[in-house]
Amino acid sequence: MIVIAIANQKGGVGKTTSAINIATAMAASGWRTLLIDLDPQGNASTGVGLGAAQRELSSYDVLIDELPVSECYVASTIPGLDLVPATVDLSGAEVELVGVEDRTQRLKRALDAHKGHDIAFIDCPPSLGLLTLNALCAADTLLVPLQCEFFALEGLSQLLQTVEQVQQRFNADLGIVGIALTMFDRRNRLTDQVADDVRECLGDLVFEAVIPRNVRLSEAPSHGLPALIYDHSCPGSRAYMALARELIGRLPAERVAA
Repeated sequence: MIVIAIANQKGGVGKTTSAINIATAMAASGWRTLLIDLDPQGNASTGVGLGAAQRELSSYDVLIDELPVSECYVASTIPGLDLVPATVDLSGAEVELVGVEDRTQRLKRALDAHKGHDIAFIDCPPSLGLLTLNALCAADTLLVPLQCEFFALEGLSQLLQTVEQVQQRFNADLGIVGIALTMFDRRNRLTDQVADDVRECLGDLVFEAVIPRNVRLSEAPSHGLPALIYDHSCPGSRAYMALARELIGRLPAERVAA
């Protein structure tokens, strides 16, 4: 199973929207897909239509009680997409993990032992705490949604430094599969400037597909649906399908063939 963490310590960059819609696109492409909600806010769970009352077990139980992933995931309404939901209990996990000896490796062990899915996406919280660190230790690679605004560049620099530290101390094999530019507005010259600066600095690491500002992307979660299901023909949905195709092209060929 390929494990991809979707992370950015800055909030409001389209991280959860990206996790939901990329996972949906992969499931629609025939991949047995697992989405792991590691954000205490639980927005990814809500975004695929799983209400609070339906979340009997969660990522908290995987991390703290060390339950198998197979016991904690539930089928979503989207064919081929399963979800390990988040509950409010996860907000206390950071504190509970502090005193645990293997606090950075809990999620990795659980995912290493899991079978039955081709790919897993981890929706990380907007911070660089122990929850995100568990995701980075468990992941094969990292996908970074980056909002096209000036302050996002500063946050990206901090995230890249964190990735380097994780590579040195915990997960030498962690890579970055790509940077996804989100909330792109062609009417705004600053947006173009930020996109150009990111591409100049990071080159081919930046995906060609760009996620536009799109009201349908914002509306979809209130209906408990990914945008790809809510309105598959809107510009945001088309952009996420293009991004998923690019992502598949960047995955190791032997893993894709398997």
